[in-house]
Amino acid sequence: MPHIAFIGLGSNLEDPRSQLQRAFAELGGLPETRLVARSSLYRSAPMGYLDQPEFVNAVAKIETTLTPRALLQGLLQIEHRHGRERTFRNAPRTLDMDILLYDDEQLHEHGLTVPHPQMHLRPFVLQPLLEIAPDAAIPGMGRAVMAFEKCRDKMLEALPDVA
Repeated sequence: MPHIAFIGLGSNLEDPRSQLQRAFAELGGLPETRLVARSSLYRSAPMGYLDQPEFVNAVAKIETTLTPRALLQGLLQIEHRHGRERTFRNAPRTLDMDILLYDDEQLHEHGLTVPHPQMHLRPFVLQPLLEIAPDAAIPGMGRAVMAFEKCRDKMLEALPDVA
């Protein structure tokens, strides 16, 4: 039985739009995984380390029979293929992929927490999530739209599709 997962994507190096478009395709290429929906691309300001380019962010909805840990390993492999380097916290990156939600599960293991522990504070996650899943809920926290209401002063601009 497939599980529904939502994946957050972000990039601010080496043609971020292209990085995300390629990553969407690669998500659907993971074993036992199908890309169901993808949000628009959104521009957002960096958080934490501010001396870096703006980000392009999006959210993907997938169906998968992979476990959360196996899915995480697949995402890390995609990041690696995109040249992701982890030089310091909040550093610029070619591609960042996070498991935001995995069914209604709540889990906390070494290196993996679901739902993503900061997603309810991040408009660059919530706005694209709500675009493709307007009724989404964050386990243990409630409806995503309620979290987004608290971030509404930080609404993002959807970027036009470029063919």
